[in-house]
Amino acid sequence: MSFPLLTATAALPAVGAIVTAAVPAARRTAAKWLALLVSLATLALAVTVLVRFDPDGDRYQLTESRAWIADFGVRYELGVDGIGVALIGLTALLIPFIILAGWHDADPLETKSSRWRPTQGFFALILAVEAMVIISFEATDVFLFYIFFEAMLIPMYFLIGGFGDRAHAGSDENASAQRSYAAVKFLLYNLVGGLIMLAAVIGLYVVAGNFSLQEIAEARANGSLDMATNTERWLFLGFFFAFAVKAPLWPLHTWLPNAMGEATAPVAVLITAVVDKVGTFAMLRFCLGLFPEASKWATPIILVLALVSIIYGALLAVGQRDIKRLVAYASISHFGFIILGIFAMTSQGQSGATLYMVNHGISTAALMLVAGFLISRRGSRLIADYGGVQKVAPVLAGTFLIGGLATLSLPGLAPFVSEFLVLVGTFARYPVAGIIATVGIVLAALYTLVLYQRTMTGPVKPEVSAMPDLRMRELVVVAPLIALLIGLGVYPKPLTELVNPAVEHTMSDVQKKDPEPEVEAAK
Repeated sequence: MSFPLLTATAALPAVGAIVTAAVPAARRTAAKWLALLVSLATLALAVTVLVRFDPDGDRYQLTESRAWIADFGVRYELGVDGIGVALIGLTALLIPFIILAGWHDADPLETKSSRWRPTQGFFALILAVEAMVIISFEATDVFLFYIFFEAMLIPMYFLIGGFGDRAHAGSDENASAQRSYAAVKFLLYNLVGGLIMLAAVIGLYVVAGNFSLQEIAEARANGSLDMATNTERWLFLGFFFAFAVKAPLWPLHTWLPNAMGEATAPVAVLITAVVDKVGTFAMLRFCLGLFPEASKWATPIILVLALVSIIYGALLAVGQRDIKRLVAYASISHFGFIILGIFAMTSQGQSGATLYMVNHGISTAALMLVAGFLISRRGSRLIADYGGVQKVAPVLAGTFLIGGLATLSLPGLAPFVSEFLVLVGTFARYPVAGIIATVGIVLAALYTLVLYQRTMTGPVKPEVSAMPDLRMRELVVVAPLIALLIGLGVYPKPLTELVNPAVEHTMSDVQKKDPEPEVEAAK
C-alpha cells in the first residue's frame, strides 16, 4: 500500500494540535515552537503533494478510499485535483506566518492559574483549523466533507471569542461583549447554513444511494442516475446556501466584518484567507460537479448577488473608520469577483477565480498582518488615530503600501492576473456583468489609497512619533508574502498550469464551452 500522503498532510496538524494543547502550563515558549515546527512540517508535506501531482494526469490523484460507515454508504475518500492542490498549498503556506505573527497574541491572557493555558490553546486551535481545512480540500466523499466543513466552526468560535483583539475603545467589559457577539454571530450564521446543507446531503443520499463524488459523476455520465429537475434544484440550493454563507456572499455576509474586526489580525487572516476559501472551493467541486443543470439554472441570480457583493463591499470599505473592518469589507468585494468568475461558466473566469482564491489569500494576509503590527504599536484600530507613520516606520509603511496595492490589483502584483482573467471570462459571456464589475476596481483604488494616505502620510501625530519599525520576526512574516505577490504577479504560469486542467474538467461537468470570439484573428 502506498504512503497515505493526503491523510498525513491533514493528520499532522491535528496531532500537533493535541500535543501542543498538552504542553505543561509553564512551557509556553515550547508550545509556540512546537506549533511552528508542526506547521512547517505540514508545509513540507503539502509541497510533496504538489510535486507528486501531475496536472495532466487523472482528475483526482493521490486517492485514498476506505470503508467507514458501510451501512450508510459513507467512505473515507480523499483525492486532489489542481484546484485542491493549490488551496492546500495556500493553507499550509499561510499557517506558519499566522503562527509567527500571533507569537505574543495570547500572552496578555496568561494568569497564574495552572489549569488554563491560553498560549497552548491558541496555537492548538490554529493547528486544528488547519487540519480541518486541508481535509476539506481533499475529501471526495460528500459526508466526510460535511463533517469537517462544520467541525472547523468550533475552534474558530473560540479563536474569535476567547482570543479576540484587545485594541479596543471603551471598557474591557464592552470589548469582551463585542468579541462574544462576533463569535456567536459567526457560529450561528454558519451553523444555519450547515444545517440546511445537511438536509441537502441527506437528500443527495436518498437520490444517489451514496456520497461519493466520483461515483455520482460516473452515474450521471452513463445515465444510471437521473435526478428530477426540481430535486436537483432544491439540493443545489441547500449546498449553495451553506457555501455562500462561508464564502461570504451578499446578503449572507454580515458575520464577516464583526468576526474580522474582533479577532486578532492573525485570526482574521485565518478566517478570510483560509477558512472562507472552503466555501468558494466547494462551489466549484460540489455545486458544479454534483448539480450541473441546477448550477446553470441559478447562474443569473448568482451573478447578480456577486455583482452586489463587489459594489456593496467596496462602497462600505470606502466609508470605514476601522482598519480591520475596511479589510473585511474589501474581502467581501473580492469574494464577489471569485464567485462571478466561477459562475461566468468560462474557462478564463474559473481559472481566474481559482487564482483569485490563492492570490487574495496572500495579499490579504500581507495587508492584514502588517495592519496588525501597526495596531499593536498604537493600540487602536481607528484610521483617524494615525498619520505620518511612513516618516517614523518606513519599512512598515512600505510593506503596508505593497499589500494595499495588491488588494487593488495593481498590474505586476499577483491579484491583477486573477482579476483580469475573471473580467475577461465574464465579458466573454456576460458583457454587462463585466462592465458593472469594473466599478469595483475603481472603488478598490479609492479605499486603498485613502487608507494609506490617512494612516501613513501627512504630519506625524504625537502618538505615533516613537513608533518602532518592523522587527526581525515581523519581517520574516511579511517579506516572503511580498515576494510571492511580486513573483506570481510577474510569472503566474506555474499556478495557471496547475489549475487549468481541473477547470477544464469542471467546464465539462456543466457541459459548457467558451464563447467563440466575435472577431476573427488576423491571419
